[in-house]
Amino acid sequence: MDSLKNVKLGDILVDSNALTPSQLESALQEQRQSGMRLGEILIKNGWLSENQLIEALSTQLHIPQVSISRYRPEPEALRLIPQGIAERLKVIPMRITDEDHLMVATSDPLNIVAADELRMMSGREIDFGLCPASHILRDLSRIYTMQETLNSAEDLEIVSSGSEGIELDLGQAISTAAADDAPVINLVNTILEQAVKDRSSDIHIEPFEKDTQVRYRVDGQLFNATNFSRGLHPAVTSRIKIMANIDISEKRKPQDGRILIKVMDRRVDLRVSTLPTVYGEKTVIRVLDQSNAMVGLEKLGFDQKDRDKIDRLLKVPYGIILVTGPTGSGKSTTLYSFLERINTPDVNIVTVEDPVEYSIAGINQVQVSEKAGRTFSSVLRAILRQDPDKIMIGEMRDTETANLAIRAALTGHLVLSTLHTNDAPSAAIRLGDMGVPPFLVASSVVAVIAQRLVRRLCPDCKVEYTVEDPICRSLALPEGSKAYRSRGCDTCRGTGHVGRTSVFEIMEMNEEIRNRIIDQETAVSIKKAAIAMGMRTLREAALSKVLDGTTTVEEMLNVTTL
Repeated sequence: MDSLKNVKLGDILVDSNALTPSQLESALQEQRQSGMRLGEILIKNGWLSENQLIEALSTQLHIPQVSISRYRPEPEALRLIPQGIAERLKVIPMRITDEDHLMVATSDPLNIVAADELRMMSGREIDFGLCPASHILRDLSRIYTMQETLNSAEDLEIVSSGSEGIELDLGQAISTAAADDAPVINLVNTILEQAVKDRSSDIHIEPFEKDTQVRYRVDGQLFNATNFSRGLHPAVTSRIKIMANIDISEKRKPQDGRILIKVMDRRVDLRVSTLPTVYGEKTVIRVLDQSNAMVGLEKLGFDQKDRDKIDRLLKVPYGIILVTGPTGSGKSTTLYSFLERINTPDVNIVTVEDPVEYSIAGINQVQVSEKAGRTFSSVLRAILRQDPDKIMIGEMRDTETANLAIRAALTGHLVLSTLHTNDAPSAAIRLGDMGVPPFLVASSVVAVIAQRLVRRLCPDCKVEYTVEDPICRSLALPEGSKAYRSRGCDTCRGTGHVGRTSVFEIMEMNEEIRNRIIDQETAVSIKKAAIAMGMRTLREAALSKVLDGTTTVEEMLNVTTL
């Protein structure tokens, strides 16, 4: 242990260019005065990220790193260390090694007192694996809670099946019976409830050869929530199908359903989709929290200048306003906020959606149904006979729908819709590719709004730091510019982020842009004209949120391009 302590962490960080010599000297001086650990000081001052510290410690101490989200802690390991002790020592038991040692995830591998207590409690030698403290804080409670539920469900598997694999022979009878048993009900309820508590947008329940994996998508990122035995998978799937009113006997075709639940006094709409895979049916559940349905423009991420611009656009009597971006970029939420903005008693608003994600009082919402013959285009034709003032089309999927939307706009209606394009100028090209004549695009579209979602820094643990000179140069920032990163804390459950916000690129039509569309010029040419008229690009909008401490440089680079 003494030889490990003699290795200088600071030298490793300076040699790897993670730290400057002057930063190291300042940190060492603060350490002499405060008695704090060097790593804690570096993270507190924003000179080092938690992941960089873990990598350096791994190099210094020759201790492997472990990923809690990638590798599920084994039940046998969790049973050796009670949750209360794990929480106090800030560790997570991971697995029993081939040498019959206990591998434990920790951010403090030099804590001899913790190692001794874990050794006495487990009766095994302890091998530490390095993991960021924020990850342990984030996942510890969830892992133990989920494992307790799984323990009850595993007991059910033995009672129900009698032997390994028998569920394949008994088929639906066993699945249906097991789905009605309390342990499976509790397991499914725990998966759903934990997803809502974690602010998940999607739940993935995925069968593989040896077990079933449950993953949550939180703030755009998928992470592993838990795994359970393959033998439980048919019962879990059947339970979800029963709740969603899906045919449990049909396992060969994809199916869709819907569940309405109440969690923590919040009404949550769950959209269920099943898909047959080689190891069984995969289930994906979209989580639509009704409490998040109506978000004001300010909370969406529009600054005052952009809010004024949107208010002016929403007052135009006719024309098309398009919101563009990839799947999961928040387009629907933006459209719903626009609808709420224009929803007054003196206007007739009708929407056609697939599906209707949130119900809005005072607005006539129609859901597409291919089985019933309600396509986007057929519903849109009917809407035009319903005396509408404003129309919202969930997505322009085909030429017929696009042409009908343009017809509606040119005959005196304000139309809101979405497209899948990378930026605002590309929307005109996309409509042209769909077969819409360029002169109709130019005469009907009044604005295009491109958007992306970026993770919002936790306000309680973000710290200011000086952006590295190479990054400043690449972003055309003055050397010494300040930005923010987070450490992870109780507020954000160790993630460093709390929710997401949007960045926007608003392209208003003018004569120059319309002429370039009619002349069928490229998206690059249209973008140049828009920038010349004052359009702020997605990268510029994201950079402003980096500089004001809303998000990070890394988030900006991940979601936007030059």
